[in-house]
Order: sequence, then structure tokens, then C-alpha cells
Amino acid sequence: MIDIMDLLGSIENKEIFGHSLSSWILSLVILIIGIVLAKFFSHVTWKWTRNRLDRHGQDIFKKIVYYFVVIVFVMESLNNLGIDFSGVLVAGGVVGIVLGFASQTVVSNLISGIFMYFDKPLKIGDHVVIESVNGVVMDIDILSTKIRTWDGNLVRIPNDKLFNSIIENKVSNEVRRIELSVGIAYKEDIDKAIETIRNVLNGHTYVLVEPSPVIFVNDLGDSSVNITIKAWSPNDYAYQTKISLLKLIKEAFDREGIEIPFPQRDIWIRKRD
Repeated sequence: MIDIMDLLGSIENKEIFGHSLSSWILSLVILIIGIVLAKFFSHVTWKWTRNRLDRHGQDIFKKIVYYFVVIVFVMESLNNLGIDFSGVLVAGGVVGIVLGFASQTVVSNLISGIFMYFDKPLKIGDHVVIESVNGVVMDIDILSTKIRTWDGNLVRIPNDKLFNSIIENKVSNEVRRIELSVGIAYKEDIDKAIETIRNVLNGHTYVLVEPSPVIFVNDLGDSSVNITIKAWSPNDYAYQTKISLLKLIKEAFDREGIEIPFPQRDIWIRKRD
């Protein structure tokens, strides 16, 4: 039979990369315990913040707790192997410089993510425009924010860059202004066209009475008199309202005999003597 004491002794005496096998096993056990505890405490944090914070805040604090516990146990695991983790971070060598730059970026993203939570420029599900990115916020992590564009692409934006960007939130307010432009022929009665448009707006379910719609001639184009319509609608129905108004205005113009002209050009033919 195998003597347990002899087996433990052989493990104790065997070295891997300058450390005994038992030290490696103990470090692995510490790391596993750390991951288990990190999941446990992050779950407790999630439950504790359920009725105190929104989903964004819950995600941030849950992940902060998880990574904090993991980092503590990773450092303890390295210390068990005789590695001074703090010494590595402040070392003046190449490794220290690389880790310094990497940690600077991570910390910058982390702090920006925390600041964004308290500033609340956006939340999951919002329609936003950030520089050239236009889409819906899918996830807000402690290091980055993920946005799904309208053509189905997933864009990841680091939080430090997002924090310093101009964020246009399309759904932050309860109401939203819709702007349309319609052209009529020069021969048509402008007042009649404006009245026809106003009747369409007044009869639409999602066009708000207050603020009241504004209708005015905006431009005398090459082929048409261009009328601008500005109306307000509940944010959730703004896109559908804009689409339906274009259809309803076209149908109302057809009933009233108001012409929407095609582009026209006068051509002069010069004859040679």
C-alpha cells in the first residue's frame, strides 16, 4: 500500500519553477476559493442593490465586487509563491512600464464607468448617437459600453472615450420633435396647403397639442414651394408618427387636388441664323 506520509513528502520535495508542488497546489486552492467567494459576494451585492439601484447600477457594483475579490485572492496566491505583486507593479523595468500603461487604461475606463453611472447620460435600451455610431445600448460594463447599430453590428466603446464624447440620447425625454418637409407646386394656394396639413396634424392620435405644431414656408425651391412641419410626439411613437404623417399628408393633398411637383427645368433652344 502507498504510504500517505511518503506521498506528501514527495509532493513537498518536488519543485516546479523554483517552488514546491505543494505551494503551487495551495496557490491554486486559494485562487479557486477566491473565484467562488467573488461569485458569492457579487450575487449578494446584486440582491442587496435590487431595490436600491437600476439595472445599470446593479451591473457596475456587482462587477466591481467580483473583480475586487478576485484581485485580492490572486495577489494572495502570488504571495504564497513568494512573488511580491506590489513590487512588480512599481518595478522600473520593462514589465513594470507595460503593466503601468495597461493599468492606467483599465483604471481610466473603470473610473469613467463609475462617473457615467452617476451622470446617467444613457442606459440600456436607449437609442443614442455617439459620434458616427447610431444604435441601441445593449450593455454598460465597468470598462466599456456596447451598442448595436441599426444594421446589426455590435460596437464596443471604451468608457473613457465615451465619457469624453458628445452623447445624443434620442429617448431621454418623454416627448420628441418631428420635422418634415413637403413641396407644393407654385400654382397652388399656400394657405390651403398649410390648412390641409394642419387638419392632418390635428386628427393624428400621437401629435401633441402642446407644444403646438408649427407649419411655415421654409424655402422657394427650383420646382416647388417647400413647407416645413414641426410637431411634437411621445418619444415611444415618434418614428411611427413621422412615417404615418408623410402618408396622411400625401393622401390629403390628393383629395384636395394639391400638386406635389416633380423637378422641372426650362430648356431654351438657341437657333443659329
